[in-house]
Amino acid sequence: MIAGADVFLDSNILIYAAQGRSAAPEKHDIARQIIVSENYCTSGQVLAEFYTNVIKKGDRPLGKEKALVWVRTIAKKPCQPLDDRLVIAGIQISQRYQISYWDGAIVAAAERLGAKTLYTEDLSHGQAYGPVTAINPFL
Repeated sequence: MIAGADVFLDSNILIYAAQGRSAAPEKHDIARQIIVSENYCTSGQVLAEFYTNVIKKGDRPLGKEKALVWVRTIAKKPCQPLDDRLVIAGIQISQRYQISYWDGAIVAAAERLGAKTLYTEDLSHGQAYGPVTAINPFL
């Protein structure tokens, strides 16, 4: 396990923070507060999802250079790389909890970094996935 953080951020939290207030102002404000105040970590998978989505989706997609600056900034926090053990753990978690592989890999990355809380919109709020609990901060 590499040094982790208190919470793990899924890509949707980062996207709301980066894209500004126009599309979902209440989500933007909450997401910005999270990235400013929380001791967070993430993964290579999340960075890739963030970049891919933030340059294409939403009312205000980011330019590629601005998105790259965001990725470089986020990557300064603890960031779990993808490796064969993480893929296998993600598969096992996805099978155990009947969630997508991608969500299973995020839970596995959060667990590997020692984060007890996963901020996400994609999983059931309050659900424990082993030692990691999914929290939707927008509820």
